[in-house]
Amino acid sequence: MRIKKLLLLGIGIITSAIIFSACSKENKVETTFEGYKKAWGEKNYEEMYNMLSSDSQKYISKENFVSRYENIYSAMGASNISVNSEGEKSEKSLEITFSLSMNSIVGPLEIKDFKLTLIKEDKDYKIKWDETLILPQMSNIDKVRVENYYAKRGNILDRNGVPLATNDIIKSVGIHPIKFKGEDEKEKISKIAQILDISESYIEDKLNANKNPDHFVSIVDILPSDSDKIKKLLEVKGIQINDKKSRVYNGGEAVGSLVGYIGSITKEELEKNKDKEYTPSSLIGKAGLESVYEEKLKGQDGGYIYIQRGNEKIDIGKREAKNGEDIKLSIDLGLQQKIYGEMNKEKGASTAVNPKTGEVLAMVSSPSYDPNVFITYTSKTQKESFEKSEKAEFNNRFNDVYSPGSTIKLITAAVGLNNGVIDPSASIDIKGKQWQKDGSWGGYKITRVKDPGRPVTLRDAIKYSDNIYFGQVALNLGYDKFIEGAKNFGIGEELDFEYPIDKSQIANENKIDKEILLGDTGYGQGQVLMSPLHVALAYSSLGNNGNIMKPRLNLSENKNPEVWKKAINENNVNVLVDGFSAVINDSDGTASDIKLPGINIAGKTGTAEIKKTQEDKTGTENGWFVGVNTDNPRISLSMVIENVKDRGGSHFVTPKVKNIMEYYLKK
Repeated sequence: MRIKKLLLLGIGIITSAIIFSACSKENKVETTFEGYKKAWGEKNYEEMYNMLSSDSQKYISKENFVSRYENIYSAMGASNISVNSEGEKSEKSLEITFSLSMNSIVGPLEIKDFKLTLIKEDKDYKIKWDETLILPQMSNIDKVRVENYYAKRGNILDRNGVPLATNDIIKSVGIHPIKFKGEDEKEKISKIAQILDISESYIEDKLNANKNPDHFVSIVDILPSDSDKIKKLLEVKGIQINDKKSRVYNGGEAVGSLVGYIGSITKEELEKNKDKEYTPSSLIGKAGLESVYEEKLKGQDGGYIYIQRGNEKIDIGKREAKNGEDIKLSIDLGLQQKIYGEMNKEKGASTAVNPKTGEVLAMVSSPSYDPNVFITYTSKTQKESFEKSEKAEFNNRFNDVYSPGSTIKLITAAVGLNNGVIDPSASIDIKGKQWQKDGSWGGYKITRVKDPGRPVTLRDAIKYSDNIYFGQVALNLGYDKFIEGAKNFGIGEELDFEYPIDKSQIANENKIDKEILLGDTGYGQGQVLMSPLHVALAYSSLGNNGNIMKPRLNLSENKNPEVWKKAINENNVNVLVDGFSAVINDSDGTASDIKLPGINIAGKTGTAEIKKTQEDKTGTENGWFVGVNTDNPRISLSMVIENVKDRGGSHFVTPKVKNIMEYYLKK
């Protein structure tokens, strides 16, 4: 019995040893393969080399191994590399079949039929390596070839097909050192620096970094239109100017904030867009429409990956390039430039829309920048200008929201009429220039600029911009009706538009629960905030039977006009057109200086006071004008200019708008 037990115990020990040995072997095989997979996925080619057998390391040096993988997989645009084993592992041959998947220049790529053989060395398992572990079809006499097919970035066009952003040729200015060197080298460097308005040290650093005297040393890129610079530069011996493909922008500073620019992708952008086939050498939209429409504009690069074996090509993957889409905008470049020129780099913004179609004709931020600065170079003078302005050029103002000042009075008037609170034929007797509802307001009073000395009608109140009248209308409406009526103009809603615009608001908490705030809101000194686009859309209703069209910028996609809001009851439109036309047509109207012979404009000035209290004398003022031509309506234009206090207020703005309206309506 004792002998039988000992025998069974011995068999158990032997069986356990065999099982443990098999498991241990299996674990070491798995550990080696998993380590190789991980290193490959991380592109840690040095670690991969350390896992090779001694014979394999004699066959290829670490330097050659690493450089081959880096060069080949980099050229293929490999990213998100994943190694996937297939089937059972053979303990006898220790051969593992696997596939490799990755993103590449030809898109997602799966390469099958890899075979990896493990060899036992010093109780560990090492990898037997040859060229088939680069690509399964490859031998030691083959070369991996990669051809890149580059997509053309789509154009951004204005409504008339004029390119605002396109692919063209620029001029690369450089030096041929062997022809440039000489006793007069310093003199020539000084001359080049003066022509290009750059520092001499910048040129010297470029030359010193070059080790090949016969190598072209690029200094800066310039536009072909810089013909005067090109002519002067070519007079300098050793200067060479080559053609270079590039993104080029048309429209200068007028389009900078709108169109934006492209630039080299950053590590952060590469990581953020890791599934979108960008590479470290990619260009990407950095601002404006170049960024908003990046996915449509960029297109899809292609390429051809193959193994070269003599005259034979063994295909690994191929994809044709797909060019980016063109974006046709509703923008009128001529109008955009006219507005920018009239604003004369004053801080502010302007937007124009077609009242009947919702097409956005112009979106201007001032001051702005020429996007070509980002594809050529920035001169010393330009850098100094940016520094002096504290880079105000890069603050896009047309998508900001501002206090609309008295331009809000259209909304108050429309809501009052729609709710029967205003009788346009009735007069209200208001005494003096200050008013408060009752003693509960303490020392706070609403102030108006002009006391006509008689009762005022709605038409009078609009013409004279009577704050007291519109404050009383808001109070008579009450909180709920006023807010509900403002919603008919889209205030407080996200604007469904192709370009991101800050959201408007009726008040800071999106509610009005105090009488003084309600009264102030009615005439434009509450907490209402609106973008220039939203203000232009509100007034466009006067030229479209009370309807506001959905704003449209991208005519390539949004081809059909669509009503966004039914803002004003149709039977009240003519009353409001008459009142807001009196602002301009009547000699005592607040914007009579904008009157154009033969053209009827309904509009409104506005001065938004930016101050802490009613008594604050140190605050600033923003000046507004918004107007729409009402005979055959073609344009509703808003403009806001910051800090117009002591510069004429809103009348700093009106002459600019007059010139723009005349240009557009008479051209």
